[in-house]
Amino acid sequence: MAPSHLSDFGELLLRLYRLSREQPLHLFQDQALNLVKPIVFFDSAMWGTAATAPPGGIDVHTLHLHEKSPQMMIDYEEFKHLDTAAASLFGMPRGTRAFNTATWWGDQRGRPFRDFVQRYEQNNMLITMANDTSARFMEWISLFRADAERQNTPAETELVALLSPHLMQALALNRVMHLDRLMPADRVGRGAAMGDLMGVLYHADPGFERLLREEWHDWPGRALPPEVLDHFLRGHGRFVGRKLVLAHGTEHGLLFLAARPRAPADELSPRERMVAQQLARGLTYKQIAQELDRSPATVRNQIRSIYEKLSVTNVAELVEALRQAD
Repeated sequence: MAPSHLSDFGELLLRLYRLSREQPLHLFQDQALNLVKPIVFFDSAMWGTAATAPPGGIDVHTLHLHEKSPQMMIDYEEFKHLDTAAASLFGMPRGTRAFNTATWWGDQRGRPFRDFVQRYEQNNMLITMANDTSARFMEWISLFRADAERQNTPAETELVALLSPHLMQALALNRVMHLDRLMPADRVGRGAAMGDLMGVLYHADPGFERLLREEWHDWPGRALPPEVLDHFLRGHGRFVGRKLVLAHGTEHGLLFLAARPRAPADELSPRERMVAQQLARGLTYKQIAQELDRSPATVRNQIRSIYEKLSVTNVAELVEALRQAD
């Protein structure tokens, strides 16, 4: 890259990382791609993560479509075993290649895939990919041009290869900053992580990893334990284990996870928790009985049981016990 262009490249990176700090999760990828478009033109793009799917093609885990119809990826399932362009990058830690559709899939065997991509106006494409070859997992960005005559130049391919790690790192930072904003300010003893809806983890802080290994001593990392993922996919909000509690939220195709040690308040029944929360608000047992339409004697017995389970003697200690189970 010529010296006169180095400052432009540096400015682009500064703008990219600024976006990663400032933009919300759902806007960042489009805005990052729009930064690239003036220097390496493309009509549409997609940006995602995937696992290789023998005998060919990929199983998509996350996907962001830029000026593309979701129907394209539905149709892709029929032809993914013929996606030799993506497969040509599988074996290397990083790779960037340009493809002309008519040339790359020019033989009879490639015709179905050629017809598929041309139907979606992908006559020229530039794919950049980062692979974890041991896990057969990748992050990739594909840039598409509709104009069959406008092939990507070697200089454009080189520039995208230089930009690719920064785009991927900026996305990771954007997601981690979003995760940090979701977590409570007091995180002592707690942990947080982020992953996809198939359970692969993209970020896990030391607290999260420590808590999961206390619960599952042989946990290999990198993915949620299957029973946790299944629990969440069944619609449950929290997973309560022997030693930890996991909560999750779903946003933009990602799981955002919070882990904490199991607390005495987790032993409360739903009714006891409701009474405890009313006590923490400062209500008397008579007021609670009236609000919950129960007898005062019943509420008194529940309060006695709550205090015993939490090993507390007053409302201030009760409030702290409930806070530990937030």
